[in-house]
Amino acid sequence: MNASASTPSAIPRSLAAAALYAAFAIYLYWPHFGDRAGWEWLLPVSAWGAAFGGYILSRRWVAGFIGSLLAGLVYGFGPFLLGLAKFHPASSLLAAGVPWLFVPAAVLERKQGKWLSLPLWLLPFVVIALFFYLSAGRRLFAAPLQANVRPLDLAGFIAPLALVSRSTAVLGVYHVPMAALVLGLAMIWKARRYGILLLAAAGLVLAFSKSFLNAGSLAWLGVSPILWLSIPMVWCAILCGIGLQGLIEAGPADRRWVLAAAVLLGFLAIVTLLLAAQSFQVFAGSGDGDGRLFLQAAEIYLVGAGAIGLIYLLTRQNLRLHWLRWAILCAALGMDIFLGTRYIVDSVL
Repeated sequence: MNASASTPSAIPRSLAAAALYAAFAIYLYWPHFGDRAGWEWLLPVSAWGAAFGGYILSRRWVAGFIGSLLAGLVYGFGPFLLGLAKFHPASSLLAAGVPWLFVPAAVLERKQGKWLSLPLWLLPFVVIALFFYLSAGRRLFAAPLQANVRPLDLAGFIAPLALVSRSTAVLGVYHVPMAALVLGLAMIWKARRYGILLLAAAGLVLAFSKSFLNAGSLAWLGVSPILWLSIPMVWCAILCGIGLQGLIEAGPADRRWVLAAAVLLGFLAIVTLLLAAQSFQVFAGSGDGDGRLFLQAAEIYLVGAGAIGLIYLLTRQNLRLHWLRWAILCAALGMDIFLGTRYIVDSVL
């Protein structure tokens, strides 16, 4: 893990993160606990496990607590994992295990080098395939094998809430974290850590490919494309954590990147406003529901753009004030994630 993970403060911080995720999971699912029975109790457990797994995995690349905390929130309580409640709860449990399956490789890479850890990076792919092989023999289908993951589903990265009822797989990292995602991607690319990107790309290729479904002698490898998406979504969450930490630590030399992040959210606000206007024009008001969700997305994007704009002013004046930066960003991120998670859970359950 990152060097900071070995400091004495690492354990209290990890316990604090675990407690926060547990409290948030209880808050989200408590109104539905009376209707849940049997396997459905795995949903809040999976959300907590996925979030804490994302937090632990992110410590390999993210030194700051807030950045790692966001990484866990974006995966464990993101649109994708919460949206898996549409299917068997075992699918949520499997997706929750993906970040934990990457942890051994991350630890070994730090201690022994990337070549020795290379086989372990394939562990999540093997476990997902093995899970579906074994569960099919017991007539347990956690997610439909014939589910069609379409390129249009990637629009969830722009307005995930509007696609909750329309897409088989709900993608996205909410609204404000989009700036952190793009910034984290740029930072990883600049640092030439291409391994993260290759793993995410492999998961996307498998998700959008039906080569393992109904493929003759390879039919036993059949995996729902939806669960392959858990791999790129884990790395999107890690990139969000890296990007957020970059915003908190940004200095005068980085102000152009900060400004670009604010401009990106402003641009997405315009896009969602146009989509809202188009939805409100649908005949007989049938698009009003989507229009309101697009309008809400635009408002949150503007809030995020304003928050990052304040960070830009601080960097331009060479004012570090890390406590103020994370307070500004946490306020915008908290509102976004709070509203988004509540809507998705209430819509899916």
